[in-house]
Amino acid sequence: MNLQGRHFLKLLDFTAEEITYLIDLAAEYKAKKKQGVLVDEYRGKNVALIFEKTSTRTRCAFEVAAHDLGMGTTYLDPVSSQIGKKESIADTARVLGGMFDGIEYRGFEQTKVEEIAKYAGVPVWNGLTNEFHPTQMLADLLTIREQFGYLKGIKFTYMGDARYNMGNSLMVACAQMGMHFTACTNRKYFPDSALVAKCRAIAEKTGATITLTEDVKEGTKGANVIYTDVWVSMGEPDEVWDERIRELMPYQVNAAAMANADKDAIFMHCLPAFHDVKTKIGALIAEKFGIREMEVTNEVFESAQSKVFEEAENRMHTIKAVMAATLPKSKC
Repeated sequence: MNLQGRHFLKLLDFTAEEITYLIDLAAEYKAKKKQGVLVDEYRGKNVALIFEKTSTRTRCAFEVAAHDLGMGTTYLDPVSSQIGKKESIADTARVLGGMFDGIEYRGFEQTKVEEIAKYAGVPVWNGLTNEFHPTQMLADLLTIREQFGYLKGIKFTYMGDARYNMGNSLMVACAQMGMHFTACTNRKYFPDSALVAKCRAIAEKTGATITLTEDVKEGTKGANVIYTDVWVSMGEPDEVWDERIRELMPYQVNAAAMANADKDAIFMHCLPAFHDVKTKIGALIAEKFGIREMEVTNEVFESAQSKVFEEAENRMHTIKAVMAATLPKSKC
């Protein structure tokens, strides 16, 4: 399969066969990494990493993956780029496209990464926007396949705020791969109805199902995977914490939710997670609202069912696959 020159902006742009190819390639790179096999076939190439939203996993995954492939990286943090400030997105894209072989963008509006892709002239990869998080999806799919040996037919439940990039992207991924997706949350936090309709149309062809429910027992019953994310996204004001905690606490992933799932169910989270008070935000929330655990309890997070750190590692392997698949190999 030839994906050279393609952008990686959202999973909706790819077929199930293409997604499977990327997961297979990631698994191959992961095996070689464990065996100490060099894969630096992209020596001489350079990629730009634009981060308008900071990140631990995404930055490290791109930098290590690029290094393993033999490429150089230039990191542009929120204050190091003039994109959209002194220089238009189109102009920045053309400047960077002339210097680099590929561009990663992590920021806010999906329209921005789409515009960079329109003008860059080189492959552009979405490291996260408000609407979609496709590199995380590949890591999640690889993790699930490693645990169960297959994807089609998996019962997947997402609990919490399903309106933004994670809820959107996981629903799309499940629809495309023939998995059964359930958003289990307060009705106010259901995914966008237009995207739900689009995913249901995809699901009719793949055998997937899309379910929205406010009932925790119904939503978690027999689930193979229970997934959650933080309740307040990066860039949102602190004032929303009170409302989110009040409305989403019934959808916290806890021992009761896991016990209602399949006996071999796993827990997943894209991280960071507020499962204790060992962070500044966790401590502040505990002081202000009197709770020591938020979207997931520490009991579940630290349990044998939790695969969050395997999932985090897989960010690097799947990002390596995306870059390798979309860039031509070096001729030297």
